[in-house]
Amino acid sequence: MKAAKHLPGIIFGVILAAFTVYCLLDTFVITRVFEVPETADTSSYTENSAATDGESSADTVITSETQTDAVTETEPVTQTAAPVITDNSYSDENIKIKIESHRYNETTVYVADIVVSSPEYLKTALARGVYGRNVTEKTSDAAERVGAILAINGDFYGARESGYVIRNGIIYRSRSRTATEILAVYSDGTFKVHNSADISAQQLLEDGAVNVFSFGPGLVSDGVVTVSKKYEVGVAMASNPRTAIAMITETHYMFVVSDGRTEDNEGLSLYELACFLRDFGAVTAYNLDGGGSSTMVFNGRIINNPTTNGDRISERSVSDIVYIGY
Repeated sequence: MKAAKHLPGIIFGVILAAFTVYCLLDTFVITRVFEVPETADTSSYTENSAATDGESSADTVITSETQTDAVTETEPVTQTAAPVITDNSYSDENIKIKIESHRYNETTVYVADIVVSSPEYLKTALARGVYGRNVTEKTSDAAERVGAILAINGDFYGARESGYVIRNGIIYRSRSRTATEILAVYSDGTFKVHNSADISAQQLLEDGAVNVFSFGPGLVSDGVVTVSKKYEVGVAMASNPRTAIAMITETHYMFVVSDGRTEDNEGLSLYELACFLRDFGAVTAYNLDGGGSSTMVFNGRIINNPTTNGDRISERSVSDIVYIGY
């Protein structure tokens, strides 16, 4: 009799537990791919019911065709001569890359100095070529898939449900994070750090932004360090593996990745990273996802030592990459 009396409560508890487990799996494990428009604003969103991977239902829009990286990529430029490649350099008529490592504040920092004949060689790619939630791919695998000469991890947009996502001239997400510093990379090769409260994704697109990142913060603007010594990302530790991208001129960039969280490498604070980039000539520099995500890949080889907690060197799967290639 007592068991029958408590049966409704038991059933409710089981249903609630099952629902909670599903919500956790849906948020962190189950992948969902979403369809996005080929142009303009994505302020009205609805999930594609046929999708299997992707971002949250508030971040999608119905269209007749799913967008992937392949849709937006331009035709590759034909090289007239074979490139000259060494363990730490690449050179052809359009792209020149030189990679060096430096010790800075008890940390190894890898600097890829990049000079291109056109900004079109600075590209981005989404994990597995699609936009979605819990859709990830190792930086090295994504780099191989798109034929990248040099690649670093991006802003891991999939770890958040807001923050502008513009890639290759397409708005994938137009919902901003409150007063977040974003980086706009324009078609003429210039970089600019904006406050998301001051500009919409649509306006960025209309102004010529090709790629927009929403991790942050901005590190250097007009050659001046813009973060304080105490500033950090959320609750992150003061010293971490880091990934950053910087512009020296419209066709001269830097990809920078530091090691960290190991006995040999303490890692860098944001202020230390900003000072390092400024001293290397960065006019504009921006912090991308760091920690265990920080990875640099050159000609199929991982250059740094990716690690989440220092116990082992291993590469984390991420939502997106930034790369140099045809």
